[in-house]
Amino acid sequence: MKEFKALATERYSVRKFDTRPVEQEKVDILLEVARLAPTAHNYQPQRLLVLNSEESLNKLKDCTNGHFNAPLAIIVCYDNTVSWKREYDDADMGVVDASIVGSHIMFTVADIGLGTTWIAHFDPTKVRKAYNLPDNIIPVAIFPIGYPHPDCVPAPGHTKRFDVSEFTTYNSF
Repeated sequence: MKEFKALATERYSVRKFDTRPVEQEKVDILLEVARLAPTAHNYQPQRLLVLNSEESLNKLKDCTNGHFNAPLAIIVCYDNTVSWKREYDDADMGVVDASIVGSHIMFTVADIGLGTTWIAHFDPTKVRKAYNLPDNIIPVAIFPIGYPHPDCVPAPGHTKRFDVSEFTTYNSF
């Protein structure tokens, strides 16, 4: 495995995919890292919808404008009847848990030679309807996954990053 900082530096949002299918062994790796992701109180509310058929992937096109014709997609959701709620304000940590799972998937995708992008711009009502999700299953992110197309390159602004000092404050006592 790559050193994490190198992986985080090299990874970019892939928006154009080769037509090669993703091998089941690689799908299994992604599902395993999703299983191992930490969740609040280890309640494990994550629920994954794996889209690997033409029919299921075509439904996704109606839910978002960012499908990119990937041969595989994973929709990361959480079950709000299982997720931990913070006692002080009843905030549902399911979104946080699903985001941690999504991050694990995203970095592992890059590590095993595939590409993806984090899609948050989608209609959750359409996703719920298209895939018959019950009301307690909350979609958080969609990951189109596949081999990057040979002419796929990072977006122009990909390497632009703030200096650490611009988003960090120390409160020393």
